[in-house]
Amino acid sequence: MSEAKQQAVFARSGTQPRFWRDETLPFLEARSIEDGRELCYAKHSHETFSIGAVTGGRSVYVNRSVQEWVGAGAVVMMNPDDVHACNPVADERWSYRMLHVDVAWLTGLQHDLGFSDNHTFRAFSQTMSTAPALFDGLNRLYAILVDDNADPMCKESAAVTFFSEVQQNLNPAPLPGHDASRQLTRAAEFIAENCTRALKLDEVCKAADLSASHLIRAFKQRYGMTPHAYLINRRIQYSRAQLRRGRLIAEVALDAGFADQAHLQRTFKRLVAATPGQYRR
Repeated sequence: MSEAKQQAVFARSGTQPRFWRDETLPFLEARSIEDGRELCYAKHSHETFSIGAVTGGRSVYVNRSVQEWVGAGAVVMMNPDDVHACNPVADERWSYRMLHVDVAWLTGLQHDLGFSDNHTFRAFSQTMSTAPALFDGLNRLYAILVDDNADPMCKESAAVTFFSEVQQNLNPAPLPGHDASRQLTRAAEFIAENCTRALKLDEVCKAADLSASHLIRAFKQRYGMTPHAYLINRRIQYSRAQLRRGRLIAEVALDAGFADQAHLQRTFKRLVAATPGQYRR
């Protein structure tokens, strides 16, 4: 990925923050630090919705008029413009991962999930959680976002899945019923027909006339895998057909939409239980 496409600041020391941004996902920014014991934040606010996981140490978390101790395993949440601060305790090694989400994007997701029938962002009443599923989900999403081998559709799908779960866990509400059988078929066909190029989740949604949140949830229910997993599976099917023709592995990797031969090698072995070279022979 080019420098313009994904900007990342990698610290030479764990005491410096690391930022992640990607122009293909402009609604999302990530920040992490491995040793924040020397940090001290004054009370501040963000225009985004922010959610973070404390991965080590303890800190004093202040959000509006509430003050509490939080430690590893806790997830903190800040609505847009909520005045807050989170600072480490004494000289403990304090680490965290934070995601900042564009309000308009999250509002659209809320509407897709049936949580609101207007255009106003529905703020979260909960400011902290120790639910393991929420903590683990945030860490999984972060790992995918900073993975250079994960393509944009994989990252966006992971973001939609995680924040859909956040919305449903913190503000439960019934989902609107919708028979999307034909739309799902169109989605699968569109992915199959375009599997060798860099697909965006929005393209699949438009082809199926479904929202991202509904597409991911219903597609997995019907096909047993997410749209992105279906895309990767189709790329492997394409690769197998090309390898049977005797084509060079490096050429097949690029034609199939993989970043390079090593990327194809890892994925092929995971799905076929054999290397491309073994299969080709």
